[in-house]
Formats: sequence, structure tokens, C-alpha cells
Amino acid sequence: MPHTVFEPIEHTSVVESVIEQIEMLILNGILRDGARLPAERDLALQLGVSRPKVREAFKILENNELITVRHGEGTFVAPLIGSAMSPALIALYSRHQNAFLDYLEFRAEQEGFAAGLAAARATHADKEILASIIVKLETAHATDDTDASQDADIEFHAAIIDASHNSLLVHTMSSIYSLTRQNLFYNRSFLRAMDGSGEQLLAQHQQIFDAILEGNPERSTKAARDHIAFVQRSYLEEESRAQRDQVSSRRLALM
Repeated sequence: MPHTVFEPIEHTSVVESVIEQIEMLILNGILRDGARLPAERDLALQLGVSRPKVREAFKILENNELITVRHGEGTFVAPLIGSAMSPALIALYSRHQNAFLDYLEFRAEQEGFAAGLAAARATHADKEILASIIVKLETAHATDDTDASQDADIEFHAAIIDASHNSLLVHTMSSIYSLTRQNLFYNRSFLRAMDGSGEQLLAQHQQIFDAILEGNPERSTKAARDHIAFVQRSYLEEESRAQRDQVSSRRLALM
């Protein structure tokens, strides 16, 4: 049988065991919002239970609003996290970029905490995932692919959150990163402009990764916070430069 995220059921209460396994996969962020579950027949085979038991478990999970069944499409994890902000608040933040500093302040604490936990808790599989993302970051840097670099950047930080094995962090930060992917709180182009080539950003990610591999919570926490501090400094320097440009342009217009 091919490897899957599900395990054969061996408990007495089959339906409860199916429900518990799916709930834990959702709680731990393995099955996320919108993730498609295997068809009843396939899941029954993976779990080693009868198809009616899977159907009964699905019905209970659906009643508990943890999954949704779309006829003709399949069974999916329900939208459980949603957006961290309403559309109106997102629009407000987009008009006031100083809110970016609040976002960085929040990320510095959460990601520093997560990196420390990851150093202490990351499994071999977690480290393999992080290693593969580091390769993506290196490749994107070498090819000067800004889009791929941004995707890998967010993926890297999300993988550290996953490696913390703290379910509340996993779900909370998933919502935050969804805003980052919408470019509300992200502009890597100005960071690379300040960095010169993106070398410092790549080196910072490598330092966080190395500290997690080493299993050093203090070093990984510091590396994660130092990275966010660099982003904050770069942002403030760019804001200051833009203001100077604006003042100079107005002086020029009066000549």
C-alpha cells in the first residue's frame, strides 16, 4: 500500500477513530482549509475500514462543520481559518503603510518563538522540507526570479511554523501568511534593492535553517528575530529615501 497521511484503524469504535484521525490532521495543519479528502472508497482502503463507516464519519464531521461535501466534486476541509482581517480593514492597512511595522513587530515575536520551538521539536521530515525550500530559495536567487523567491520565502517561514508543532501557531500564522501572499504586507523588491542582490536575505534564511538543524533554540530564535529586524530597517530606510526624493522633487519643481 502506498504511503499516505492516514493510518489503518485498529480501535474498537471505528467511526470515532476515523473522526479522531481526520480531526487531528486538521488540528495539526496537515489537512488545511480547502484540502480535498480521499474518496470514501479510497479512504476506507487506507484506513482498513468499511466504506459505510467512512460515510458515517464524514456525516458527523460535516455536521460539525469541519468538512464540506460538494456533490460531483468531492469532500473538502471546510474554511476554518478565514482571513485575519475583514476586507475593509485590509483596505485600510493598504492605505497606511506604517501598519507594516506593526506587522513586523508581530512576526518577530511569533516567528522567533516558532523558530525556537522548531529547533527543539523539528523531526527528520520537517528538516527535509526546510532543506528543500532552501534549495528553492537558492535557485530563485541564482536565476533572479523574484516571484519564485517570494513564494519560497513565504513557504520557508510557514514551514518553520509547521516545524514548531504548535497547532495554534500553525493556524494563526496561516491566516497571517495569506495576507502576505496578497502582497498587503510584502514587497521583496525593495528589500533586494536595499540588500543589493538578495545575498543578505538568503544568508539570513540559511542561518535560521542551520540553527534549527543544529537543534539550538536560542540561536534559531535570535536568527529569526534578526531577520525581521533587517526587514524593518530596510523598510524604514526605503521610506526615508522616498520622503527625501519627494522633497527634492518639489524643490526642483519650484526652480
